[in-house]
Amino acid sequence: MTMRDLLVSYYGDDFTGSTDVMEALASNGIPTVLFLGIPDQALLDRFQDCRAIGIAGTSRSESPAWMQEHLSPAFEWLKGLQANICHYKVCSTFDSAPEVGNIGKAIEIGKEIFEQSLVPVIVGAPQLKRYTAFGNLFAAYQGRVFRIDRHPVMSRHPVTPMHEADLAVHLGKQTDLAVSLADLTLLASPDADARTDQLIAEAAGILLLDVDSAESQAAAGRQLQRITAAMGAFVAGSSGIEYALINTWRETGLIGQSVEFPSPSKVDRLAVVSGSVSPTTERQIRTAIGDGFHDIPLDPLALVGSNAVAALDVAVAAGLAALKAGRSVILHTALGLSADRGADIDQLPGARHRLGRALGTILRRLVETEGLSRAVIAGGDTSSHALKELRVDALTTLLPLPQTPGSPLCTAHGGYRPTDGLQIALKGGQVGADGYFAQIRDGRKG
Repeated sequence: MTMRDLLVSYYGDDFTGSTDVMEALASNGIPTVLFLGIPDQALLDRFQDCRAIGIAGTSRSESPAWMQEHLSPAFEWLKGLQANICHYKVCSTFDSAPEVGNIGKAIEIGKEIFEQSLVPVIVGAPQLKRYTAFGNLFAAYQGRVFRIDRHPVMSRHPVTPMHEADLAVHLGKQTDLAVSLADLTLLASPDADARTDQLIAEAAGILLLDVDSAESQAAAGRQLQRITAAMGAFVAGSSGIEYALINTWRETGLIGQSVEFPSPSKVDRLAVVSGSVSPTTERQIRTAIGDGFHDIPLDPLALVGSNAVAALDVAVAAGLAALKAGRSVILHTALGLSADRGADIDQLPGARHRLGRALGTILRRLVETEGLSRAVIAGGDTSSHALKELRVDALTTLLPLPQTPGSPLCTAHGGYRPTDGLQIALKGGQVGADGYFAQIRDGRKG
């Protein structure tokens, strides 16, 4: 592989979102590897066939100061890969705040490193049931589409609730960069190229591009390719970036057709750890119990308190007992928003990160002891901190889930034998059908 072969390099602001991009690319015939940090040359050389390279990060749950320290070297490394596109990947619900997961700050850092006057942003992704119209974000929930500030879950997110649907206004609270908009009428107009050229000539800072349908997605992808050719490779947004560009890449012959992934076999036992408080995950856990899973409630405060080691040992023992009895197991810190202990957790500095690491340690010990071949981590922020405890260096896509994209089954790669080759899925709180955990256990696409 030469650097010129790379279509995409990207940094994901959490681990579930990072696998979302990997799934979108891999299922469309673009071999992709996701690293858990900047790889050394020996690790990079193991994936010479890949045309997309990502780094899974944790910036969604971090401060602007952390971003300045950690995103800068990551962006510099990605810039050196000289990919056609370098993408700062954020959640398609765009949940963020000035002090936590500040998207505006990340764009400022990338804009400076890539020496661009303008950074294009796409958030809408119809494949994920996310839509932007005239700069406002909408997202589906239980078969209905809500403006994001009225979304039953995201408007009440425990860390970064979305109280504003107008993305320009939302970004305006995070950055002083000016925000312009290529709206649906511009993208659909016969003179879209000329109008976009005029817009980028006058704009500086951030340029949002609307996407609310297959048609506007294709139009946005065409304009995004033109903009990056003129302005530079750095872009920001959801996996809507990749979904939009795939149309253009295919039309211009840069990529071939989608590829089929064979379904892996069913496993007899699956271990799941969940730090999600989402009602979606709650339904999935309750459905899994009906599908034969054994659930083990965990006290999140105990796992981050003064007797955390003892609480962790108790959790591992309970998980092992279920597994030895031949049951799949889900260890969870909450069943829905009503059980959220977030306010108490936030009283303890760094406790959310420690909780994620504790869940990762529990899962690793279950995998080690029982020789498990497949596992799941539920919760976007949880996954970002838990997966590191599994001593994994990289992920590739094993099984995309086209009916509920954004939570594929992956293959783990690394130097630690118990988790090298582990099949693992990272599931964000809002992602997946109610039968998701049994689906992963059974190796089914839908």
